[in-house]
Amino acid sequence: MGKIGTYAILGITAFTTGAFVSKLADDKITAGILRNAQQVIGLQFNDAQLDSATTNLTEFRKSYQSIRQQPLTNDVAPALQFNPIPVGFRFEEKREKFEVERKKGIKLPQNRDDLAFYTVPQLAELLRTKQISSEELTKFFLARLKQHGPTLQCVTSLTEELALEQARRADQEIKAGKYKGILHGIPYGVKDLLATKGYKTTWGSVPYKDQQLNLDATVVERLEQAGAVLVAKLTLGELAMGDVWYGGKTRSPWDITKGSSGSSAGSAAAVAAGLLPFAIGTETLGSIVSPSTACGTTGLRPTYGRVSRHGAMALSWSMDKIGPIARSAEDCAIVFNAIHGTDGKDLTVVDASFNYNKNINPKKLRVGYLHKDFDRDYPFKDNDKATLEALRQAGIELVPIELPNLPARDLTLTISVEGATAFDELTRSGRDSLMVQQHKNAWPNIFRAARFVTAVEYLQAQRVRTLIIQQMHEKLKGIDVYISPSFAGSNLVMTNLTGHPCVVLPNGFQKNGMPTTITFMGQLYGEANVLALAKLYQDLTNFDEQHPPMALSNAKLK
Repeated sequence: MGKIGTYAILGITAFTTGAFVSKLADDKITAGILRNAQQVIGLQFNDAQLDSATTNLTEFRKSYQSIRQQPLTNDVAPALQFNPIPVGFRFEEKREKFEVERKKGIKLPQNRDDLAFYTVPQLAELLRTKQISSEELTKFFLARLKQHGPTLQCVTSLTEELALEQARRADQEIKAGKYKGILHGIPYGVKDLLATKGYKTTWGSVPYKDQQLNLDATVVERLEQAGAVLVAKLTLGELAMGDVWYGGKTRSPWDITKGSSGSSAGSAAAVAAGLLPFAIGTETLGSIVSPSTACGTTGLRPTYGRVSRHGAMALSWSMDKIGPIARSAEDCAIVFNAIHGTDGKDLTVVDASFNYNKNINPKKLRVGYLHKDFDRDYPFKDNDKATLEALRQAGIELVPIELPNLPARDLTLTISVEGATAFDELTRSGRDSLMVQQHKNAWPNIFRAARFVTAVEYLQAQRVRTLIIQQMHEKLKGIDVYISPSFAGSNLVMTNLTGHPCVVLPNGFQKNGMPTTITFMGQLYGEANVLALAKLYQDLTNFDEQHPPMALSNAKLK
């Protein structure tokens, strides 16, 4: 999750927090205690009303204690499922064959280092035509990870033994004519909150840095089935916030004195630096968009409920999403095609079609843009204006639109409450003191503060979320894709709450040499249209082909 705003959100009486329950479990709850506690929730009851509530609250406290005796690991989801589908929404009924244009005439470069920035289709053609083996390609990227990974601080574990085994198997299959498709033999990495059997899954956090989970996440399984080769577990900000983890701070390859942002910090940094062709990231509130911006990569945040989260660390059950970070929109489409769909384990995933192919004419898409956000003054406004102009010159008519006027930012308490629930044991055990970040807006304090949010206020927030979902549906009628500045926090927050997909893609540079991005948003389950328009823009420009200077092995942090 990319940190946005302040998470000091309060709302329940002190005696229900885990830190105090063990000490106060036998203390009597009185009207006097409640009189003070009600100031936290912003309500005012008289003494008689408070006294009448003490009996029920005493029983509730006993229930809390009983519930806490039940072992609940992070993978146990609540018996409540978020549904992003508004009233009146209709799924695309047709199902077409996934298709990308095959790259013909691709040859091995004279300078093998150039392979570091080849796209997935280019590498796939080299593998398919047996100009290079998967084992050779895997060793090439492992060498780059070993050379530059320590400088960027983007790797938690190399999965070298597994990678070489998978690569050799891919070579045997390709040689035998059992070609699985465009990802067969392609190396990749995953954010280290996805379980991988036989390797640590650290969640970027000190209390879990030696954790091993005896399973493969569904995403990892599906990429293996597609023939891809897992070469690395990549860093994430501790428990999916920011770019600081137990081993340090992940760096942007454009300027290693700067962080890569997060929380998919290692995924974006490794792809941008040419250490991997693609990687898997996750987003709850900006964790694909933000590091893609800091590192100049292309990232796809799919619709909520598109990709199974089985085997992934839970932070917010109603907001977590998994998607690829890659060199181009088409690379993201290829990876997404392999990982989306139901698995019978994550029950929020729906069986919706993904019809990305040459039948989509992006020039016929109805495209909107958030005109008020683009009219604001901000440092890289010229880059965004140039993007809009490039699309207009290509024949795209841009229609001004606005987002619903509802308090989306206030609903970010959802993450605080759900995160505190997911890591309840961490808080109550006191092991949160082991975490690297301990400032007031770090997870340990956010989780503690969330204990004071009442169930009533949490559910009221979800009711407002329903209004946002429905109003968003109305605002986007007649629109296939709309465009937003990547900095626009209102759009980022609102669409993470509604579950809408986006593609974030590079569109220039700041004066300090750091990359900038712009965000293409889609209708629910409309990834194909968003990716098609993003590909059109990338065909018109070369920002996705710009790469950071790679004199990293001798670089020194200042």
